[in-house]
Amino acid sequence: MTEILNAPGLVKRAADEADGSSDDEPGPSPLTLLIGSECWNALPGAGEAVLRAHEACAERLGGIAGREVTVLLSTDAAVADLNARYRDKNVPTNVLSFPTATGPASAEPAPLGDIIIAYETVIREAAEEGKPPQSHLAHLTVHGILHLAGFDHETEYDAEQMESAERDILASMGIPDPYSTTPEEEPASLAADRKWL
Repeated sequence: MTEILNAPGLVKRAADEADGSSDDEPGPSPLTLLIGSECWNALPGAGEAVLRAHEACAERLGGIAGREVTVLLSTDAAVADLNARYRDKNVPTNVLSFPTATGPASAEPAPLGDIIIAYETVIREAAEEGKPPQSHLAHLTVHGILHLAGFDHETEYDAEQMESAERDILASMGIPDPYSTTPEEEPASLAADRKWL
């Protein structure tokens, strides 16, 4: 079930993917998508980019099946506030990830965690890097989910492992290598799937 919050107090529920899941039968890895700012309405396909990135991660990462991920599409101001509170950095950043603390074992999989993404930073970085903002949003969603799954980039080795996973997942979506410094041809699957970009 994908839950989309368009404005305070207004919640619309969207049917799950075309797999026929119902409200009481979540898919293999549930996603809650919250749109916390109207500015995201200016980016067509934002929700679809997050959903596709989440699905690609669920297909390629072991250990996240059945574990809920919540993605909040928000603003630089909200992300800067959280960044100051939790990381002592009083500036916005593109994405923050908050893994769920592990608790006692249960029959139900524990939620994986929460991700918050800053609209203004996504738009600015995409423009600076000459890429569609929806592709950059998908990349940041993948990046955030990888953090929730235990990946990090504190050391060079860890960064290489995480970037390799990002490249693999994004390539499966038809999105070019986000770390490439040379222009690449657009993958055929991206051109064929441009309806969401």
